[in-house]
Amino acid sequence: MTTLSGTEPATKRRPRRLTGSRLLHIHTWLVIGWLCLPIAVMILFGFNDTKSRFNTTWQGFTFKWYGRLFEIEDLTKALGNSLLIGLLTTLIAGMLGTLIGIALGRYRFRGQGALNVVLFAAISCAEIVIGAALLSLFITMNVPLGFWTILVAHVMFCIPFVSLTVRARVLTLDPALEEAARDLGAGTWTTFRLVTLPMIFPAVLSGGLLAFALSIDDFIITNFTAGSTITFPLWIWGSTKAGSPPQVNVMGTLIFVAGVALAVLNALYARRRRA
Repeated sequence: MTTLSGTEPATKRRPRRLTGSRLLHIHTWLVIGWLCLPIAVMILFGFNDTKSRFNTTWQGFTFKWYGRLFEIEDLTKALGNSLLIGLLTTLIAGMLGTLIGIALGRYRFRGQGALNVVLFAAISCAEIVIGAALLSLFITMNVPLGFWTILVAHVMFCIPFVSLTVRARVLTLDPALEEAARDLGAGTWTTFRLVTLPMIFPAVLSGGLLAFALSIDDFIITNFTAGSTITFPLWIWGSTKAGSPPQVNVMGTLIFVAGVALAVLNALYARRRRA
């Protein structure tokens, strides 16, 4: 009988060491898991075959809530309000924020520094302060609270996010491309439409998606300016004491899926333009 004593197998693996790079990877995946866990719970309980109004205990798998999505009239109306306000906010804040972003990134003008400060201040200001200030403003001006005051408030706090996103993109543009278009006979509008807008479109779309996401899930500022109008977050908050139905999870899942799909399409579009 022969042995291989005194020699180490060539294929024996060395124990892995927790290097800084490996710890960073573990930390990254832990953070990703922490961020995704509430979303996974929301999606999972949209399939819960609950028999009561409290959708907090798993009682079986079912698709029936997707077929009964619009069964609760007040919830459907609240979701419609949120979607309409979100779309209008995206359009208005997207247009106004894009123009401000182009002005800040392309031109030098008096008051530019003050405008930058105001935009960053609006982003960093606590929502409860903005909500209280808007409520005081509307009451002072005798403006009835409701759908339109919510829309004004959402447009106000979404414009800084769109304008700063577009401004960052405009600062990276090569002005020689627009000069070349003008040298070839293109007017101001034609140059903007065919040269400038396609180059900044990923930033405009990103800003618009950000504005939509901020608008549709806003609770604090909306609570100050809503009056008797109920949005999706306000309805969920009001239903927590009596029990949140599974339709809330289903609607949240569909909104999340739509947001992810738009973000992926935007990323693919940006990658295709860089290729």
